[in-house]
Amino acid sequence: MNPEESQPRKTIPIVAAAPEPDDGDAVSLYAASKKIYPRSVEGVFAYWRWFFVGLTQLIFYGLPWLEWGSRQAVLFDLGARRFYIFGLVLYPQDFIYLTGLLVISALALFLFTAVAGRLWCGYACPQTVYSEIFLWIEHKIEGDRSARIRLDDADF
Repeated sequence: MNPEESQPRKTIPIVAAAPEPDDGDAVSLYAASKKIYPRSVEGVFAYWRWFFVGLTQLIFYGLPWLEWGSRQAVLFDLGARRFYIFGLVLYPQDFIYLTGLLVISALALFLFTAVAGRLWCGYACPQTVYSEIFLWIEHKIEGDRSARIRLDDADF
């Protein structure tokens, strides 16, 4: 007799699958969340934030219009295969210099974030900047916090 045959066999329990929902039943995988209504903030730091919102938007939208010599200050001319960054002209074979410039910029961002991350996140981060702009638009269209709450609670 084989020793394996003398031992009793182990049974593996079969777990029944969950019943399939009917077509009329909806199963939600997410819990309902409450809407957040931010309050308007006043003070010195709020004014600084708006200063940086204006500054970053001015740089983002104004930089293409800034002239340096007889052309744009920052221009990636793909047709002519030239990259103009202020007074610096880079060609495709100079890609290593552009890469180095981008690496230095990334390291500077990491250093600034490590030293003063709250300043970056609170004043100059694009998410903060555009959130402030959209909150301002929402305030102008829908009103202040209490007006938005009343508007959402109203039955139409």
